Amino acid sequence: MNRILYSLALFLCVSNTYAADITFSGKIIDAQTKEVLPGANITIQDLRVSTISDMNGKFSLNRIPENGKFLVQVSYLGYKYLNKTIDFATTQSFVFELQQSRIEANEVVLTGTVTGADNKKNSTSVGVLSHDEMLNRPATNLIDAVSKVAGVTQISTGQAISKPVIRGLSFNRIVTISDGVKQQGQQWGDEHGIEIDQFSADRVEVLRGAASLLYGADALGGVINILEPLTVNDGVIKGELLSNYSTNGGLSSNSAMLTGNTNGFVWRGRATYKNAYSFKTPDYYLPNSGFNETSLSAMLGLNKSWGYSHVNISSFKNNIGFYDPELDGNGNFIDEGGNPFTNSDLKSRTLALPNQQISHFKVASNSNILLGKGSLKLDLGYQNNIRKEFEDVDPALFFDLNSYSVDAKYIQNSSANGWQPVVGLSADYQNSLNKGEEFLVPDYNNVGLGVFYYMKKDFAKSSFNFGLRYDYRKNTGKQLFDEGVEKFSAFKTDFSNLSGAVGYTHQISDKLNFKANLSSGFRAPNPAEQASNGVHEGTFRYEVGDNNLKSEKSYQADLSLQYSVSNFDFSLSIYNNYMKDYIYLGQNNGETITVDHNGIMDVYPLFRYQQDDANFYGSDASLIFHPFEFLHFENTFSYVYAQNLGLKEAVPFIPAASLKNEIQIEPNIKGLKRSYFSVGLESNFAQDRIANFESRTAAYTLLQAGIGTQIAIGKQNVRFNISANNLLDKRYYNHLSRYKPGRLDETNPNFGIYNPGRNITFGLYVPLNIK
Repeated sequence: MNRILYSLALFLCVSNTYAADITFSGKIIDAQTKEVLPGANITIQDLRVSTISDMNGKFSLNRIPENGKFLVQVSYLGYKYLNKTIDFATTQSFVFELQQSRIEANEVVLTGTVTGADNKKNSTSVGVLSHDEMLNRPATNLIDAVSKVAGVTQISTGQAISKPVIRGLSFNRIVTISDGVKQQGQQWGDEHGIEIDQFSADRVEVLRGAASLLYGADALGGVINILEPLTVNDGVIKGELLSNYSTNGGLSSNSAMLTGNTNGFVWRGRATYKNAYSFKTPDYYLPNSGFNETSLSAMLGLNKSWGYSHVNISSFKNNIGFYDPELDGNGNFIDEGGNPFTNSDLKSRTLALPNQQISHFKVASNSNILLGKGSLKLDLGYQNNIRKEFEDVDPALFFDLNSYSVDAKYIQNSSANGWQPVVGLSADYQNSLNKGEEFLVPDYNNVGLGVFYYMKKDFAKSSFNFGLRYDYRKNTGKQLFDEGVEKFSAFKTDFSNLSGAVGYTHQISDKLNFKANLSSGFRAPNPAEQASNGVHEGTFRYEVGDNNLKSEKSYQADLSLQYSVSNFDFSLSIYNNYMKDYIYLGQNNGETITVDHNGIMDVYPLFRYQQDDANFYGSDASLIFHPFEFLHFENTFSYVYAQNLGLKEAVPFIPAASLKNEIQIEPNIKGLKRSYFSVGLESNFAQDRIANFESRTAAYTLLQAGIGTQIAIGKQNVRFNISANNLLDKRYYNHLSRYKPGRLDETNPNFGIYNPGRNITFGLYVPLNIK
């Protein structure tokens, strides 16, 4: 890794010697009135640069490549996004004319593709979560925030842990990209969260559906692309202060960021701390369900005429309490000594046992280097994920995972006939060690290699793309004897697959857009699925793997239609995803197993990894209506139907259909900016289609509300917001909550913990313009 980084640094220095640059400048005006628009955002995603127009609507971007074509996006509140491909060899100044629209983000530029692309010419179904939406709708963690996107839900364990679910698929079938590389933790565990600072995201893109062509094995269900803030323009230093306090669990969240650019040397630093005590349902507190989180990150890099190269370093630590519910004769929760928990216990921010401690260290290098008639995108990553689960002073389970990755893409400029070819290579290596007293999965290594070829062509009203990819994976598990008995057998397995995709978009009219995408994907079974043999304490079950599992294969068709005018936007996606040899955990005939824990005989449900063919189909829809300048309606609907074709029953852990409605009033109040009042309903339908070991969940509707505004204190803008979730303090079980009824053991059959009750969050956001 060091040699690669040194070689890259040397190459960049040499490139800088010969590169030539320009200053790209212009003006932002209203298309009808020709009035200037101050404060408009101008971004070039493929160069990772951005700036803001001044009081005269003028802007300039320094150190732009003298040769090359790049997609420039301009956005301004109350106007449609404008995307324009600029050839800097012939155009060094441009006047952008924006059209007024009450719905701004009709044509957002996406970065979760090979190059920055207009959403209307990207064949993949995509949902976007903006920075403003994340500020207005505070969440307890990053995936909780992303679950607001249509088609996305979460497997939750209280407020601290959320795992993403896209169209019914989760775990190792979802790829999360952060700092330009795949996040590599312990994705196989359903009580293992995503170790990423939620405030580090400037925007989140969700690619719904199989995306193995570009992202390799495991991207069967989709991709969550977490985008860091773009670098600021030369000579600028800016930052932000953010603070939230939530009444449920006393969750306090504070984050500070500072970023700058001096002659193309760019930098950014962020620090975040979160802390909460036990969360409260409408009826009771769940003991020892608090958590604390510390995140530190930094970015250093160069933005030059040859492109950019950035290095991101982050350290994430999360400590989470767990409680295995035990009740006394009066129905009170009791501790290990048989004593009821006191109010001070429930509101203590000091975690008791059992708990888990997670740390994630990551170094990622991201570069886009202009070479000849194309560019080379190179992403290098090293990650160390340590997970400890404590029942006593020493960790019972202790996983130490090291991951190394490289991803390279050479993107050729469009040829004379308009085709743009891309070739890519990716490789990764993982090494996992057990260092605890108990064992669930063996020590293992796995190696992955992938190559792909992709072609795209944009026409006046259409686009067409296709590609092929080959992936190879090798898993190696190590033998282990525990107290003289073989716990894990040694194994070596190899998997390979050829996958592909073809996509088409067509702009039927200025108002109507159509997308179609056919894709296949591949996922090798992970070592946990192949060789688990032990109690998974966080899930209250005993898990057994199967070393004869085959790789999963996905075959998906996706159709989308979007109708959009200045005050109305409607989009509908329908999909079908056939999964060959789908892997899942199942309990056969109510199997249980008795385990000796230091002389105490505990009974656990026995779950085995198994596989059958499965079929997933469903729909995502959204409707936005802005009949007046001050009135805004937003609605989303998601539904997925999943059938185990072998057992002729439902696939487990499938979210219920959901309908979300929100009315937002945006009054024009003198002295205030961007004020709003909102009321929303989140309706989740009953989930009666369940696997044989699951429990049904009833339908429920939650009332949400929010208020916010921005004021100027001197020259400093300050943004305030208050949001309320589950305002009526309703009792309910979300079907993907790991605390819902259905757990089986001798002491607490079918015991369930309600989802959190009423939660009011007070938020403060201060953008800092220092220079």
